[in-house]
Amino acid sequence: MTDRFSVLIVEDQERFREAFQRALTSVPDIELLAMAPDLPTGLKLFDQFKPDVLLVDLDLPGGSGIELIRHAAKTCPACEVMVISVFGDEQHVVASIEAGATGYLLKDSLALDLPEQLRSLRAGGSPISPVIARRLLQRLTPPVPSAPAFAGTAPRGPDPDEEVVALSEQESRVLHLAAKGFTFDEIAQFMQVSPHTVMTYVKRVYRKLHVRSKVEAIYEARRLGWLRD
Repeated sequence: MTDRFSVLIVEDQERFREAFQRALTSVPDIELLAMAPDLPTGLKLFDQFKPDVLLVDLDLPGGSGIELIRHAAKTCPACEVMVISVFGDEQHVVASIEAGATGYLLKDSLALDLPEQLRSLRAGGSPISPVIARRLLQRLTPPVPSAPAFAGTAPRGPDPDEEVVALSEQESRVLHLAAKGFTFDEIAQFMQVSPHTVMTYVKRVYRKLHVRSKVEAIYEARRLGWLRD
């Protein structure tokens, strides 16, 4: 069990507040501090309690939840922010992440174990609904390099006569997401595959680039023109 942590809920719809309360109040490692139905109350309670985790909707009476996310990031950087919203479009998702959110769940995915999602958030993960993860992948992943573009390129590895083999689509996704700072566990969540599968792609990338670490792989991929700074 993880260390006990505190949660503040800011949600305007009573049925969701009640559902969140039922999910969290009986969990021994989670302390539900308070619930707010609007932005002004949420700001006041946040400053009063300084929670470990902020669970916030975006469409709130009195303003946007993104304002509260920015306030949390500025005044209490250690607070983790989980957005739970009906909005799954790129504009809302990206704005929330840029404001400081570290998790994003859609309200239609609340069959998920909420306490476990919050534990994952506190442990350094980034719980994201699958449909959101797919949109982030589409935004972050550039076209896969084709083999002819790299034919004849000399690798850094021990066999100077061997050509660099182009990456598969999945291998390229893993490499680009790793270069943007995502952990392998987070990449597994984004790609909706197991961590073991991600590590299989990683090993293939290492083998193709003749490297032994993520840092070396990113450096070599940039040298070959496979990654943009």
